[in-house]
Amino acid sequence: MNDDFNDYFENDQVVESPKPHVETEQEREDREIAEATIERRHNTVRLLLVALIMMLAVFLCWWIWARYFHPHTTGQERGYVMQVTSEGTLVKTFEGKLMSERYVTDTIVYESNFVFTISDDSVAMQAKRFEGTGFRVVVNYETYSGNLPWRGNNTTVVTAIAPDTMPTIDTTHVAVRRPYTP
Repeated sequence: MNDDFNDYFENDQVVESPKPHVETEQEREDREIAEATIERRHNTVRLLLVALIMMLAVFLCWWIWARYFHPHTTGQERGYVMQVTSEGTLVKTFEGKLMSERYVTDTIVYESNFVFTISDDSVAMQAKRFEGTGFRVVVNYETYSGNLPWRGNNTTVVTAIAPDTMPTIDTTHVAVRRPYTP
């Protein structure tokens, strides 16, 4: 047998293990403080982004509420119901036209018809009852900045309709009073 190779076990030296580090009182205190302390990063950019997103969300909610759910005009209109039709495929609404009393009495009018939407069925049935009869009605309405699918095609939504109880003033037969001249 040939013993030309190196024997790895012949030159083994006993390696002493390093002595464990003995922690001093100051090192122990520093270690405990470091373990108990939560490192906080500077979150100013994150805080500004969250605040900006919150402000944008609040503004968007306010804009949607102001445009679609808060009426900017509330009023009454007197006139004669000319037409009430049911429209819509998914959401049924009633669209109507009212010949305004201003159109009848004024000589210069820019718009003759008051076009509106009725979303309540009971109000629509009342309007159908007055359609084309010649009875003068009072219509309470609200005008929104934008229209929603369940409120019909117009931004003017009728909330109530009732027959007009005020007497009509006929100006064609009024006597003209002239000053006395002797």
